[in-house]
Amino acid sequence: MIEITEKDGSIFFFVQIRAGAKREGIAGEIDGAVKIEVTAPPHEGKANAAVVKFLASSLGIAKSRVEIVSGEKSKKKRIKVEGVERGDVTKLVS
Repeated sequence: MIEITEKDGSIFFFVQIRAGAKREGIAGEIDGAVKIEVTAPPHEGKANAAVVKFLASSLGIAKSRVEIVSGEKSKKKRIKVEGVERGDVTKLVS
């Protein structure tokens, strides 16, 4: 089950990234995090930008509402999203 917290109108959850994948998409759930595959390489912030873009597109919101708040240089990242509900995030892996 995805670990989701709410604070001040924002949703926080973890993602685990696989950069350099053949295609982009949700690959399920792992250790309470959404597992995401992106085609961008894991250097110069390209994979992080791809994750933000992918999540914004998947949730139907602007990229400015998605932020990586920790783990920028790690495979596991904490994400902050404004303007969505807990159910919107859980739908990503169902």
